[in-house]
Amino acid sequence: MEIESFRDLLTDEGQGLLARLRDHAPGEELALATRLRRDHPAELVSAALGQARLRQRARAKFGGDADRMYFTPDGVEQATRTSVAEWRARRFAALGVRRLADLCCGVGGDAVALARAGISVLAVDRSPLACAAAEANARALGLAELIEVRCADVADVELSGYDAVFTDPARRGARGRIFDPEAYSPPLSWAVEAGRRTPYAALKIAPGVPHEAVPADAEAEWVSDGGNVKEAVLWFGTGAAQPHRATLLPGGHTLTGGRLPDPPVGPVGGFLYEPDGAVIRAHLVAEVAEQIGATLIDPTIAYLTAGTLVRTPWATAYAITDTLPFNVKRLRALLRERGVGTVVVKKRGSAVEPEELRRKLKPEGPHSCTVFLTRVAGAPAMLLGHPA
Repeated sequence: MEIESFRDLLTDEGQGLLARLRDHAPGEELALATRLRRDHPAELVSAALGQARLRQRARAKFGGDADRMYFTPDGVEQATRTSVAEWRARRFAALGVRRLADLCCGVGGDAVALARAGISVLAVDRSPLACAAAEANARALGLAELIEVRCADVADVELSGYDAVFTDPARRGARGRIFDPEAYSPPLSWAVEAGRRTPYAALKIAPGVPHEAVPADAEAEWVSDGGNVKEAVLWFGTGAAQPHRATLLPGGHTLTGGRLPDPPVGPVGGFLYEPDGAVIRAHLVAEVAEQIGATLIDPTIAYLTAGTLVRTPWATAYAITDTLPFNVKRLRALLRERGVGTVVVKKRGSAVEPEELRRKLKPEGPHSCTVFLTRVAGAPAMLLGHPA
């Protein structure tokens, strides 16, 4: 989308088109576009249809705000979802941050959450289109007094006078996702140094970042939302006693640690615990094992086991009925004998593809079962059970 076309959307005519397109169905677009072009410029209709599609996609991240906000394709793809941005904003506010520089702000999703937490934000991006969207979003959500948008290279921003900086480097290029932190834009090393120039800082990175790439003076936080790991953030200035943190949303549960040795390995008991992805990424499985009195089923597999059921937000518990060497024929016979027609297949440390296994099993019956394809004490195994 050209910036001129975007600005046309902010006119009364553009606003009217967006209102008409709010709940349109994708299958209606061709006929709808034909009708609208009788009374409106073709370029404006095209821009409005594109923006309406982006808003529909953005609802998964921004909820009801999406229908008032403005997006770019990259903005929808890369923006922080509201629940995660609000969590980070609350952490900044709790640290006493009142003025913050949001570098690589994109369409302003994080700036909105920060402003709603009472923080004055300088939102910076080098893309004129992203800045136009961020500015429009600040106005649309009634936050223009707290959000100043500046189109500039983040390297040129003077950070003195700010309590904190938040940096969200671009981690996608022309060829897709970028895995080398020094290939981020700006590079990880630059963003780390920028973070050290203010009392507090947060730097968004890929969840799969190698732990050896985390600076010694940073607190690394992995955040999951609804059971899915969404991001990792390096925090500076928090004075954290532990190097790693896992946060689970929407509940806001937080676990810290990162200094315990790996848990011992033991036989599979009556319950299997599947740690949340944020716990695994943060290397906090040992902390969870200590809390619930569990052991690992294998030294290389992040499944925990115990003989008793303990309620914990950090792992999903399953009651285990069978622990057997992996064998498709044996599994198929067991499921048929028990009338199992619904099979949930989970795997960790197994080369077997769940969909391929389901086709071979051909389950039938009224009952359900969860099958874990994994290793137990180094040997391929299958564990059968159900959510506890």
